[in-house]
Amino acid sequence: MAETPQDQAAGLRKLTHPPRPVKVIAIASGKGGVGKTNVTVNLGVALASQGKEVVLLDADLGLANIDVMLGLHPQYNLLNVLEGSKSLREIMVEGPSGLKIIPATSGVQRMAELSPAEHAGMIQAFSELEQHIDVLLIDSAAGIADSVVSFTRAAQEVIVVVCDEPASITDAYALIKLLSRDHKVERFHIIANMCRSVQEGRELFDKIALVCDRFLDVTLDFMGIVPFDEDLRRAVKKQRSVVEFIPRSKSAMAFMHLAKKIEHWPVLKQPRGHMEFFVERLIQASLESA
Repeated sequence: MAETPQDQAAGLRKLTHPPRPVKVIAIASGKGGVGKTNVTVNLGVALASQGKEVVLLDADLGLANIDVMLGLHPQYNLLNVLEGSKSLREIMVEGPSGLKIIPATSGVQRMAELSPAEHAGMIQAFSELEQHIDVLLIDSAAGIADSVVSFTRAAQEVIVVVCDEPASITDAYALIKLLSRDHKVERFHIIANMCRSVQEGRELFDKIALVCDRFLDVTLDFMGIVPFDEDLRRAVKKQRSVVEFIPRSKSAMAFMHLAKKIEHWPVLKQPRGHMEFFVERLIQASLESA
């Protein structure tokens, strides 16, 4: 079938206007049970509902649950990509507000034990995605496993989700310490989850900032809070994001506010010299600005 002028024009635009750099954000927590995945999902839906093209990577490779949280039933997942039978584009599923999700597996030990080279291969695979993407959100595993280090180092921004429990605060500090001292991650954004008030969230942030200022050379940013909200619990039980299920709830409005903050973060346009998501786009942007 012969190419039409429209096809030729589209091909020319693709050559002259390569995909733009992507804002890549890893969302982590020192320990499980602080609501990290719920925060990631709702931030993704909030950004998508504000007109952004958002892809959410479920990077809790051995205990993935984003599909369960949203009542989705993907046919394929990252294991198929690792085995070479599917591409990232082929395993993507669509969630609320047009959010695109890259699902992982749950209960598969092989995925929980990937080598650093396999993590690197997965990160490099994102450069093959040709579609326009504004934001890639990475829902990392809890703790300080190798996969957490690989994915957070390959991101541009790191959000750490904490709640007002001693173990959450201690483990969040341990995560920040590891990433900063051993892997040169210098900037962290803090979201205080399940807070009774903004003041409670600020006090929680101050506890972490106090010890980080004393022992680490990092920059911490208090993004804000997600309030304790029964509507959020209702949404979880319905396998829905609270942003689209109860958009006027306290928690949904908090997520929309946090998403607007993310919108104003600058997009990195130059590679930093180590493994990164969409590195080819960064190299292209760097050459264009030279």
